[in-house]
Amino acid sequence: MAKTLITVAFGDGIGPEIMTATLRILEAAGAELDIETVEIGEKVYKRGIDNGMDPKAWDSVRRTRVLLKAPITTPQGGGYKSLNVTLRKALNLYANVRPTVAYSPFVETTHPKMDLVIIRENEEDLYAGIEHRQTQQVYQCLKLITQPGSERVIRYAFDYARANGRKKVTCFVKDNIMKFTDGLFHKEFERIAAEYPDLEHETMIVDIGAARLANTPERFDVVVMPNLYGDILSDVTAELSGSVGLAPSANIGDGFAMFEAIHGSAPDIAGQNIANPSGLLLAAVMMLIHIGQAAVAEKVHLAWLRTIEDGIHTRDIYREGSSKKLVGTDAFADAVIERLGERPQILKPVSYRQEAASIARRTWQPGPKAEKQLVGVDVFLDWGPGAPDDLGSTLSQIHVGELKLEVITNRGIKVWPNGLPETFCTDHWRCRFRKEGGAPVQAAEVVELQRRIVEAGFDVIKTENLYTFDGVPGFSAVHG
Repeated sequence: MAKTLITVAFGDGIGPEIMTATLRILEAAGAELDIETVEIGEKVYKRGIDNGMDPKAWDSVRRTRVLLKAPITTPQGGGYKSLNVTLRKALNLYANVRPTVAYSPFVETTHPKMDLVIIRENEEDLYAGIEHRQTQQVYQCLKLITQPGSERVIRYAFDYARANGRKKVTCFVKDNIMKFTDGLFHKEFERIAAEYPDLEHETMIVDIGAARLANTPERFDVVVMPNLYGDILSDVTAELSGSVGLAPSANIGDGFAMFEAIHGSAPDIAGQNIANPSGLLLAAVMMLIHIGQAAVAEKVHLAWLRTIEDGIHTRDIYREGSSKKLVGTDAFADAVIERLGERPQILKPVSYRQEAASIARRTWQPGPKAEKQLVGVDVFLDWGPGAPDDLGSTLSQIHVGELKLEVITNRGIKVWPNGLPETFCTDHWRCRFRKEGGAPVQAAEVVELQRRIVEAGFDVIKTENLYTFDGVPGFSAVHG
């Protein structure tokens, strides 16, 4: 077998220890790898590179298209960008794949039948990182959900389930509140699910879904969700399995892939030879499948299962009475190597099919373009102190033809007209201007309206145009 070129980053903290252990196991198992080593993380940050990765490292990843990465340390303080976020966005790694398995009775857990995979959208949602301070009291973070971004990760989830012999895909959203953003994700899920009649599918509101995931994770198989929910809940399920140190992660795009443990660099235990390399090792197993070395991946994973089953445990999962031997990082790697070629006797053995490496990538194709019509504007003001009726009374005098003030909200709650006196208000006001009956508005009218509001002495901090798409409002209604 020809060797596959990959990029390896040893990272910070415990990173070098667990990466060395992982690579020793892969080599002993017969993995055919041609490794380019790069430096990323804390030392690079401190050389003045704000994303923690210098041009030579980027060049390596562009060549190999596969990165096996140990955890890194991001220095405290401002001016440093998250390397993980940078990598995911720059390389278009839209699907974060986090399998979680319970290894009961050998690793302590209250959910011995848990065996699920969380697939998290990896680039959008609140993690777009678009934030603003708009007033003395109010900060804003934009939640961005796109149709192509949703479609790609949802389709990947169904393809992953099919390729890996999974039976059901569940979607977590909060579209009872966020009807446009999470509503889009839900709509795409239902549309794509119809193309996979061989797989069960269901949708849950994320709060009750999270409760059930924590209480009865064995009822789930593959779970797909937007970025923030997936980030939180994949850590929850990892902890439920017995240790975050056991959890691997893959970040998959159409042209690149990155594999890592989900835990951090743990500098407090660095250099002590006590860290558990399992999360990174199992991420390397996912990498081997991705690059077409499924047989080696299976061999490594089976040996790891046998090691866990034999009670050879690192400190994070060692339990008096159930574990048999407390070992450090190096000794754990030695134990896995000694068991290469063996199979677990009690834990469920893995069997990797090569088709799991070749999940189809589909080029996104936009649908028919909707007719877009401007029908109003939301003008956001920094204003106060004062009562909503005072603001409404003044703004009602400012209009451009039939483009007039319709409603004022504060933190999403209607406060004018006919607001409740008990409603607490900040200095951040949304003022909606529309024409009667939702008649079309010209862009020049919106510009003129804003000019007149500013000339009246108001501080306009932003505007949001209101559009319909094929006659359907593309903005939330005001309730209350």
